[in-house]
Amino acid sequence: MSTSMSRRAIEVTHVVIESQKPAADVRTSLETLIPSIDEEIALLLSDGITDRLKQRLEAAPELSILLKRDHGVLVGLYGKVRDAVQYEIGNPLTASRMTRYQLAAGLYAPLRVIVYEKPAGGSCIEYDLPSSLFGQFGDDRVMEAARGLDVALARALSAAAG
Repeated sequence: MSTSMSRRAIEVTHVVIESQKPAADVRTSLETLIPSIDEEIALLLSDGITDRLKQRLEAAPELSILLKRDHGVLVGLYGKVRDAVQYEIGNPLTASRMTRYQLAAGLYAPLRVIVYEKPAGGSCIEYDLPSSLFGQFGDDRVMEAARGLDVALARALSAAAG
């Protein structure tokens, strides 16, 4: 049995949204605009594909928070604890639409977003533009979903920052 490895460079568009609002306020807004994923979806997924799962996914919000990590506490290992939270944001139905054509698209679904405090006050939201991540697969069906994520994410994050 042999293995192979290949590498190629891709261009990624990185987005930074700056806000005068404190990071805690931006996070509160973000978590209001993008709710946590319905816990029932995870339970239904463990039962396999069912009509109930499909119904719940189709009724889900455009975007959900699947996970959040406190990176600010980790920074405290090397000094002062900071306000910095990373989110995994996405939609399982959208992810399945993309990965059915390109399984490797699962590398970027869900998307990652970080909200953090700026040293001089205010906050930043940073993420990589979904279409630039998913564009590497060269599949128009994947890109259609990715462009929808571009719009949905920009709309929600701009509103949270504003």
